[in-house]
Amino acid sequence: MKGKTKNTNEKLTSAEIGKLWATYTGNTLFTCVLSYYLKHVEDKDIKKVVENALKLSRKIVEDIKAIFIKENFPIPIGFSKEDVNLGAPRLFSDEFYLHYLKYTGKAGMSIYTIAIPLVVRKDVRDFFIFTLNSAVKLLTEVNDLLKEKGFLTKPPFIPVPKKADFVKKQSYLNGFFGNVRSLHALEITHLYDNIENDATSKALLIGFSQVSKNEEVRKFLLRGKEMAKKHLEACSQHLHNENLPSPALLDDLVTTSTFSPFSDKLMLWHKMDMFSMKIRSYANGASLNGRRDIGAMYAKFLMDVGLYVEDGANIMIDHGWMEQPPKAVDRKDLAKD
Repeated sequence: MKGKTKNTNEKLTSAEIGKLWATYTGNTLFTCVLSYYLKHVEDKDIKKVVENALKLSRKIVEDIKAIFIKENFPIPIGFSKEDVNLGAPRLFSDEFYLHYLKYTGKAGMSIYTIAIPLVVRKDVRDFFIFTLNSAVKLLTEVNDLLKEKGFLTKPPFIPVPKKADFVKKQSYLNGFFGNVRSLHALEITHLYDNIENDATSKALLIGFSQVSKNEEVRKFLLRGKEMAKKHLEACSQHLHNENLPSPALLDDLVTTSTFSPFSDKLMLWHKMDMFSMKIRSYANGASLNGRRDIGAMYAKFLMDVGLYVEDGANIMIDHGWMEQPPKAVDRKDLAKD
């Protein structure tokens, strides 16, 4: 009996459908955003990286579309030229584009790395492996250029331990009272990562809130800006208490333009999506934390973000902007029919 040399005739699983759908939708958005950035970039080195990112997003969209067409799967609506005004004035500086690519690149990688162990069809798995490798290459270019341009704040340095050791007392877990130990390397890493993300998120929210036409969306974006500020300050305070530096704010990289380059639908969905990614980022920080005060801080962050994303979804639904992800069969409805 001959074995199959290809398994592209297999039906797509829920994991494959879900990850392809999310990746397609996200990259139609990034295609809009990066196309606009490319209209307002003067630094030739930064322009090259933005061009590479845009080329990758377009390829991802086309590759997923080909898979969907082959499967007779309806192409998601996502975002299109109707959601971007390429003639709008500059809203962000060239430097911000690098921070933005790092911010969104980390979010994209979190989708691709989770997808790879879950997908079983070879063509889909190969697609996500290619996409992950491409994202790693792009983020390497971004980090190298941030460093070259003097825009990169490195994570804090700590002394090399004199020897390997074990934790000897329960006081190691203290955070609010008693003898509170200094931060360990993994706690510092995730505090730094979350500050970096929130700094970029805050600047993006400042820009979006300046140009939003819908009052309800604008208030939502301003609320997100205040949340990012509070979270950023809380994480920074933990580093500063240890005399460790934190990443700088990026607020000054937003121009004074009030002419919107993006639809309110795009800006609202973008920030909902990126705040959803914060849930994973904060949860990662909490999972590798060993101090009660930092654990409580992340728990508060997760509650804040969960409520915020839900409120954003309600606005999307009210305006008819919320595209429904593919779902399982509702057997109760079938029984009623």
